[in-house]
Amino acid sequence: MMFYGAGDPIRMMFIQGEDFDSEDEVVMLALRKKYGLDEPFLVQFSNYLNNLAQGDWGRSIRLQVDRPVLEIVQFRLPISMQLGFAATVIGAATGIALGIIASLYHNRWLDRLIVSTVLFINGIPTFVILPVLMLLLVLQLKVIDVPYGWNGLLHIDAVLPVTVISIGILPIVVRQTRSAMLEVKSQLYVRTARAKGMSESRIILRHMLRPVLTPVVTTLGLIMIGLINGSLFVEYILNIPGFGLLTIEGIKKVDYPIIMSVAVVGTLIIFVSNFLVDIVYPILDPRVRAQ
Repeated sequence: MMFYGAGDPIRMMFIQGEDFDSEDEVVMLALRKKYGLDEPFLVQFSNYLNNLAQGDWGRSIRLQVDRPVLEIVQFRLPISMQLGFAATVIGAATGIALGIIASLYHNRWLDRLIVSTVLFINGIPTFVILPVLMLLLVLQLKVIDVPYGWNGLLHIDAVLPVTVISIGILPIVVRQTRSAMLEVKSQLYVRTARAKGMSESRIILRHMLRPVLTPVVTTLGLIMIGLINGSLFVEYILNIPGFGLLTIEGIKKVDYPIIMSVAVVGTLIIFVSNFLVDIVYPILDPRVRAQ
């Protein structure tokens, strides 16, 4: 898709006057040869895979001219990972708690309130949630200043982006937790524990929580996709120099190596997430371990 429809990054350098005063076909041909853009598509792709296998991610063509892409990724990715980790912890903890509460008050007003709120949030895109929270927290409540840039995860400016991203994954966790709790509540061992006089909180912690967490963990891949999508808008609007902003900048600049690195890293993130699910799943569900 990039090769046939994204445009020519070398020609765009000349058109937009980046480091060049006028069009010069000789220089353009030399630059295409330097970055391997003069080869057919299959040759370019084969060379990229070969270089990638050797640890060479290529060099940025336009975003940060001639800087190794791996260096750029190593600087940008940890910022997004910090945001993603904090958002996952907060979103998962809040979602599990709300899902458990909703199931305990099944078909009562609290359950309906939680479910309807989650459905409402699920229908609102990130680029709407962010401005609304900015108006609320910055202008109305004046809890924080206008966040811009990145000063670390422990800085007050991180509150808004982490909150917005965690809201994006909240509906998935709430729905999965509530459904799992409703199913587990009807199991014989739960009814037996209640018949023995065990307290509800102890039943939840000792007998229900682990089976409930199993389907939540299996949605980790969907959660990671939600984190990636959410970070794109949040980092772009708040100018956070993370991997999401790098993605948008690479697309805007038609920087092939940057765009390819985004695809590679995104694939690796989902692969690692699914791998972690395969490890954690038997721990939560002994039946899987027995099989």
